[in-house]
Parts: sequence; structure tokens; C-alpha cells
Amino acid sequence: MGTRTGLALCMLAMLATAWLGTSSAARAQTAVALPAASPGAAAVGEARPLAAWSAFCQAYAAECRMDRDEPARITLTAATWGTIVSVNRRINRGVRAITDLDHWGQADRWDLAEDGSGDCEDFQLLKRKLLVEAGLPRRAMRMTVVIDEKGEGHAVLTLITDRGDLVLDNKTSEALPWHRTGYVFIKRESTEALAWVSLGGVTSPATTANR
Repeated sequence: MGTRTGLALCMLAMLATAWLGTSSAARAQTAVALPAASPGAAAVGEARPLAAWSAFCQAYAAECRMDRDEPARITLTAATWGTIVSVNRRINRGVRAITDLDHWGQADRWDLAEDGSGDCEDFQLLKRKLLVEAGLPRRAMRMTVVIDEKGEGHAVLTLITDRGDLVLDNKTSEALPWHRTGYVFIKRESTEALAWVSLGGVTSPATTANR
């Protein structure tokens, strides 16, 4: 068995264990009502991608592929919303949070938490991978750079939906409208090309390497 295959099987087993260990009350929360409609975040021009994102796209080209034939928005149904909430909770519970410096000895490295550990962007990239496998359009799920409550660079996953832009975050298992997160939104992946767009935030961090 190859190393990558072994790591993938290990990760899936870990996530399955975390899910089975979740209380029935917590699992029932995946059936909550759809979020209220709210305005989406507006792009205001081009932005420079992080170097760690560029390196990730070279290593995992399929995870960055842009298909303009895909929908640019997710139509939220009860089933789709349940899948989103479930995946968000499973990954937040199942992946061990660790900084890239402690994990890899690097300031910022993006990957898919294949050994069951990672920092903020690794959580979100893994969530997107699983949501794509569940049938959601990658084009409507955009990696996003923000300034968090500590004034540090942080990565979240923005889901562009017909009910507004919703954020998946490893700091909370509640999928929130972007304007309720308390973050300053800096930039995110474009829905039109393999590029990034500005969201109006002024100070752009060089890394997103925190837990």
C-alpha cells in the first residue's frame, strides 16, 4: 500500500470514528432550517494570491481547477444544507489543529491534512474536497483570506449560495453569513479564473498559518 493511500485510509477512519462519536443531538442539528437570505460579499478588483496557495495548486492541480461550466452559486436545499453542516462539523472535530511551523517547520504550507493534522486552510481545503465529492460545485466554494479577531491572517471557505455567502471555519462549527463572522475580508479565489479577487480589506497578510 502506498504512503499516500495509507494516509488517506487513516484519515477516513479517523473521521468516521469522530462522526460515530458525535451525540445524536449534535447530529440532529444538520436538519436545522436553511439560513436566512443575505447579501453576498462584493469583489472590488484583482488581488495577489498567497505564495502558499500557488505552491498548493502546483502540487494539487485538480483542487484548484476552474470549470466555468459549473454553477457559480450553490442552490441550497435541505439535503445540501445538511451535507454542508455535517462535513463542516466532522472535519472540525476530526482534524488536529497545529500550526504549519510546528507541523512542517514552514511559515505557511497549504495541503489536505492527509495525516489528520493541519491549520486553518488545511481544514477548509479538506472540507471543499469532501463537498465536491458530495456533488457541490467547486467553483462556488472559494478559499478566502481574512483578518481574524486576533488581527492575524486566517483562511476560511466561502460558499457562494442563492441565500448569500456562507463561511465554513475551523474556529466554529456554525456556518455563518460572511458579515456575521467578525472578520475583515481581504480576498478570495475568483469564480471566473485561476486567480484571486479583492474583497475590500486593506491589510493583506503574507500567510494564513494559524490554528
